[in-house]
Amino acid sequence: MKKTYLILLVLISTFQLTHAQERFGGAMLYTVRDAMKEDVQATIEAVSSMGYDYVELAGYDNGKFYGMEPSAFKQLLNENGLQAVSSHQGTVNMENVDQMIADLKTAGISYFVIPVPPMGMFTYDGATHSMGMKGGVEALASILTTLGKKCAEAGISLLYHNHDFEFMPNANGEIIMDYLLENTDPAYVNFQLDLFWITKAKADPFAYFEKYPGRFKSFHVKDMDQEGRFSPVGEGVIDFSAILKEKEKAGMQYYFVEQDRTFNGRTPLEALKISKGNLKALGFK
Repeated sequence: MKKTYLILLVLISTFQLTHAQERFGGAMLYTVRDAMKEDVQATIEAVSSMGYDYVELAGYDNGKFYGMEPSAFKQLLNENGLQAVSSHQGTVNMENVDQMIADLKTAGISYFVIPVPPMGMFTYDGATHSMGMKGGVEALASILTTLGKKCAEAGISLLYHNHDFEFMPNANGEIIMDYLLENTDPAYVNFQLDLFWITKAKADPFAYFEKYPGRFKSFHVKDMDQEGRFSPVGEGVIDFSAILKEKEKAGMQYYFVEQDRTFNGRTPLEALKISKGNLKALGFK
């Protein structure tokens, strides 16, 4: 009986070790935003079952994450073997930032991410589907620095997330991303590099890693198909393996699979599952 019990313990431990080894990488929950609105628990369970290790959030509103209190949402993730590493806080302003920081800390989140120029600076043209900003890069750098200092005082880190327009000359001939990198202090402001959007802008990520080492603390990993659309990781044209070789120089600590929209009849959950299946072959662990 004792021998059988020991064998059972070994089998359980082996299963747990194997399961732990298979769990890696992050998923950006913006990918499954519609599913999260319908059934938070079922969606989290589905993401966990794919073998993701951590997630990034994009569902904060009035002190809650996806309609749940920060501590309750953290518990739901823990029950499913997941951790929230970062959160996109697009509605931040100077009046609500302290509450946001407190809620992120309660949820166990380390990175406060600014997804677009905040506080009314972001612009979007629905006719051309083009993004941009108003208000000047000096003002944006100043806002990020102020927010970054508040985050640092609370023991979390601020990141700015790019789209394509930050790598293109604005009306004054300025490259927004270059200005931010050169005029913010890495003690307070760093960056989340979206590999799809930098590719869309025809900018060179390797040149940025070389010139600004250590500033890109996380990556958004999403592929681009031959038509320039979002694609599951590993099914498009982006050379992730080459980029990964420079991850230490870049400063990458985490990466998040994301797909803003899906095509060819696939659901967002299917896109996340396909991407996860291809990550290891591309060198992500």
